[in-house]
Amino acid sequence: MAIQGAIPVEFSTVFPAGAYALGVEAITDFETKKPQLDKDTGQPLWAVDVIDADPEARGKAKSVKVKVSADVCPTLPDEVPNLPFRPVEFESMAVVAYVDDNGRRPRVAYSLRAKGVKAPGAGSGRRSAPTAAKEPAAS
Repeated sequence: MAIQGAIPVEFSTVFPAGAYALGVEAITDFETKKPQLDKDTGQPLWAVDVIDADPEARGKAKSVKVKVSADVCPTLPDEVPNLPFRPVEFESMAVVAYVDDNGRRPRVAYSLRAKGVKAPGAGSGRRSAPTAAKEPAAS
């Protein structure tokens, strides 16, 4: 197979309407109860509960977990007044495909990964209209 491992993706491709974080928690290994480690970096994995801001996202696609590898628990951006959720952006996102065999039939599923969490930047896809240079009025 030509593509192996994580497939890099842009935040705006995964969440074109933005994303909101609900919380973050450590991912633990089910059997050992120890922190689960990223296979590539060896860092602990953290799960950020995210709501997709896309108004057309439905069902399971509306709420996802993004796994972040970091030595310490990622800090979510500050709360925004009058919003019940925290707007977030993820840095260095990737998609990892895997086989989910927990249901009746095995299926291909994917996991979202990131290397960091930050507040949406001023240039987060919203650009102000260019200001036209004023020309002197013709006389």
